[in-house]
Amino acid sequence: MNSLLSEAERICRLRLGRSENVGPILFGQLLARFESAAAAIEAIPDLARRGGRARPLKVCSHDRAMAEIDALAEINARFIVRGDTEYPLALAAIDDAPPVLSILGDSGLLRDRTIAIVGARNASANGRRFAERLARDLGADDVVIVSGLARGIDAAAHQGALASGTVAVVAGGLDVVYPAENQALHDDIVSRGAVVAENQLGTVPRARHFPRRNRIISGLSLGVVVVEAALRSGSLITARLAGEQGRQVFAVPGSPLDPRAKGVNNLLREGAVLTESVDDILEMLNSMTRRPLREDSAMAYDDGTVAASDGDPSETGRASVVEALGTSPAAIDEIIRHCKLPASQVATVLIELELAGRIDRFAGGKVALAG
Repeated sequence: MNSLLSEAERICRLRLGRSENVGPILFGQLLARFESAAAAIEAIPDLARRGGRARPLKVCSHDRAMAEIDALAEINARFIVRGDTEYPLALAAIDDAPPVLSILGDSGLLRDRTIAIVGARNASANGRRFAERLARDLGADDVVIVSGLARGIDAAAHQGALASGTVAVVAGGLDVVYPAENQALHDDIVSRGAVVAENQLGTVPRARHFPRRNRIISGLSLGVVVVEAALRSGSLITARLAGEQGRQVFAVPGSPLDPRAKGVNNLLREGAVLTESVDDILEMLNSMTRRPLREDSAMAYDDGTVAASDGDPSETGRASVVEALGTSPAAIDEIIRHCKLPASQVATVLIELELAGRIDRFAGGKVALAG
């Protein structure tokens, strides 16, 4: 693999990303502070103790990481980590980009011009037909289609893009096909596109996995097209995430008499691009200035976190940060102002608390005490 990282550092980043309580945002902060995953791994048990953790933190061992690598190789899959030159730059630009991705198939598709197509699982025949045609037409213009391998609109979009290139982002492990009825489509995508997973092999998808899967679908893409979605649907979560990530949202209008159109019609009211043909998408794509996300030169991941330079916080400082936290998400900037501590010291305390399992992070740079 062509990577600016040494193989030892790649394995350490896999270990760090698989360690207990190390989420995507914390992963980036640890790398920013310690400059290498190896140094971060050495430091996190002590940081967790400072955060109030009583039992030892479970750090992914070298043997466990190698076992995962070997298991991936057995199914002709491999992993990439943030910092690899193959890691998709569009995805690396989001706040909570996955530390590790497992891939079956052609990883080069992840760095091409991409559009996501998502929608209802119980899609109408017309909706499925439109999604398939839209995917085929976009593929003819060298656009890679990303979706979630669900039944309905997702499956139709993948089917339409098989000839040109499609990426399926799955909620479980690479070796767990869900729904099982899409096994043949999964196999076709592996041979002609790529299947991507954040979770480890053997992970059976649960309800909590799908919103996290959805952020990857939108994060990989320049825009998200929604074809049929009820008012409460995972597709609308993907559209919301796309908006938060600065991506364009497209919506295919539907009949006001069809409950599957209520979600997309609401997106149109909120400013989504009305989409009736491939031209509506290509016109917007061609006007986008996304050069930083298409740049071919190697780019190391950097989440902008300032490394600690004001010394370790005092016990009084740690107590003031904990006191400022509550069960409702609060902006980190507000906590810094409340505590009157250097930002780097507050960041250190939050790292310690997160490793100890005492806080949760939320979108928009917010934190709260763990429930």
